[in-house]
Amino acid sequence: MKGKDCRGVATIGVACVSLAAMMGLAGCEQRQPPVESKQEAPAPKVEAAPKVEVEPTGEAKMEMSATATVAALPAPDGSAGQAENKEGVTHAQAGHWGVAEGHFRKALEADPKLAEAQFNLGLALSKQDKHDEATTAFKKAAEMAPDNAMITESPILKEHTSS
Repeated sequence: MKGKDCRGVATIGVACVSLAAMMGLAGCEQRQPPVESKQEAPAPKVEAAPKVEVEPTGEAKMEMSATATVAALPAPDGSAGQAENKEGVTHAQAGHWGVAEGHFRKALEADPKLAEAQFNLGLALSKQDKHDEATTAFKKAAEMAPDNAMITESPILKEHTSS
């Protein structure tokens, strides 16, 4: 170690830093890249459901609307299904549609009148290309909450329920 040469010293991690500090070998520490703080990615935008067009042959043709975005809805405070709905919303925001579907179904088991969970179930089903089931779920959500504009005026609901 004479001449403050640390090439023979194990120069990894804390061991080198400790040894260098004990021996006064400033500058022999292994430089570690700066640790980046973990940041949560912004919630992805949820695209609207496919638009259904009927061809002259009577065949239905589906295409995605490029501009419409829809977010899963929170449950009202005090709802028996609030916790499951909230968990479903979290998974929906992460794009875990199958998991989200399960939570929305559990929310509806806890509170069968929870229109927001019914709407969110339709959204999750739509994102999994289960459009017939999604249409049924959206229609039921609109029936459950006819005065809730977040549900009844939703582009994805309208795209599924307009004939």
